[in-house]
Amino acid sequence: MQADQTIRALGALAQEHRLAAFRLLVQAGPEGLPAGALAEALGVPPSSMSFHLAQLGNAGLVSQHRQSRRVIYAAQFGAMNALLAYLTENCCAGAACSAAAPCNDERIAS
Repeated sequence: MQADQTIRALGALAQEHRLAAFRLLVQAGPEGLPAGALAEALGVPPSSMSFHLAQLGNAGLVSQHRQSRRVIYAAQFGAMNALLAYLTENCCAGAACSAAAPCNDERIAS
């Protein structure tokens, strides 16, 4: 992932409703969710939800497809993984990182 793509993705996620919608879509898996279900779950008006989903789509984080009259949105897991990889590529001073590996908090604090 390039820096400009990363900035777009982070910018799209840097809003409360978009971040919450993306998290719900990640939980839903590849099947995704209808826009109306997302709006209802988040207590957001449908027109606002459409705007937020468009922002996530422009950042490449979600895709959409029609299923009869409904528009189904799904998280783009490849884009999400690329964003996480970009953010962590220089983690742990270049050493392999794992969830069990302790952070070097002393280095960060100074």
